[in-house]
Amino acid sequence: MELFEHAAQELRRGLAPLADRMRPRTLAEFVGQTHLLGDGRLLRLAIERGDLHSMILWGPPGTGKTTLASLLAQHARAHFATFSAVLSGVKEIRAVVADAEERLRLRGERTVLFVDEIHRFNKAQQDAFLPHVERGTVMLVGATTENPSFEVISPLLSRCRVYVLQRLTEAEIQVILRRALEDPERGLARLRVEADAAALARIAELADGDARSALNVLEVATLLATPVDGVRRLTTELCQEAAQRKALLYDRAGEEHYNLISALHKSLRDSDPDASLYWLARMLEAGEDPLFIARRLVRAASEDVGNADPQALAIALAAKDAYDFLGSPEGELALAQAAVYLACAPKSNAVYTAFDAARADVHARPAEPVPLHLRNAPTRLMKELGYGAGYQYAHDAPDAQVDQPHLPEALRGRTYYHPVPRGDERDLRDRLERWRRRRQEGGLA
Repeated sequence: MELFEHAAQELRRGLAPLADRMRPRTLAEFVGQTHLLGDGRLLRLAIERGDLHSMILWGPPGTGKTTLASLLAQHARAHFATFSAVLSGVKEIRAVVADAEERLRLRGERTVLFVDEIHRFNKAQQDAFLPHVERGTVMLVGATTENPSFEVISPLLSRCRVYVLQRLTEAEIQVILRRALEDPERGLARLRVEADAAALARIAELADGDARSALNVLEVATLLATPVDGVRRLTTELCQEAAQRKALLYDRAGEEHYNLISALHKSLRDSDPDASLYWLARMLEAGEDPLFIARRLVRAASEDVGNADPQALAIALAAKDAYDFLGSPEGELALAQAAVYLACAPKSNAVYTAFDAARADVHARPAEPVPLHLRNAPTRLMKELGYGAGYQYAHDAPDAQVDQPHLPEALRGRTYYHPVPRGDERDLRDRLERWRRRRQEGGLA
């Protein structure tokens, strides 16, 4: 049976994409992740010694997660079983575990169970792994592009070591591309492909740290190249055509979504219009919903600009309406305009912090009754009970300023709003300070 399996693997290898054919077979062939695989590093030692332990490999696509799991099984002389969280459920988990138990009982052979996209498993499916990971029936190696703190249940996460993989550098991508061009067995050497340094640099740049993406572009560019005297020459333009567009890492429901919107918001807050435009463009090019971005611009207008420039909120809302009216790509310019305005506007979070402080008092203190003089008295009984008694109508007073309490008795004298000395809020601060001083001096009628 194993002879036929080997023959089938050889056949598939010949038909497989270049990225699959060039998958590293040994640690010596592996490129990148030196923080994990450098001499004396923990994961390298574990692989070289065949030290099996359950782990989560967290990192961007095309950085070597599947390959590392395979190398671990190879060095440990363990059976390597693959499992897709997209295609399989609890029933399939039980079947894989049963096979692992039989291998261990009959042959003494351990099983490395590689679960691709483990973050796509629901809680029940992840729970199904727990007893088998605890007993050591399988050594679980989960691969994920999402933060396992959010996506993997705590009991399973506590039984696994988490290794963080990083995007490959452009230099590392170019090493992988050159190997593919020079390899006569698995690569493209038999096709006599030539690529200058600029072409390889462009592929590496477009790949955005993803070796699989880079090899796919190289393969497509090779197919597009017309042989001249038996040689296929890859130019920068041809590689650009093969790539079509840069593959941006993004998941609208995952961590990168929150990382990028956080970068945009903080660039706005820190008054950096250039960074704001960059992160805005990154999100739009990666396919983010422009109205989600518009909502964040509106929030930033209130949270970070506030009354230092009240016009900021109107501009953010107008940008949202403009995008609604125009759609993409024309409406995206309105979002860019709003982002630049917010970044350049004077900043104040005084309203934000004041509202938080008021809300904290609402939660922490008893619900004090409204002072009688602030209550309306539409009925005779209410008037007899003192509703509205002593209320001073502001417009009857000079400058429409009166000296009467408005907070409940227990909160008298509480000040929530402290305007900053920037933008329009500077005038608000001066005005409030003048009013408060006059009240303290008893100079208001």
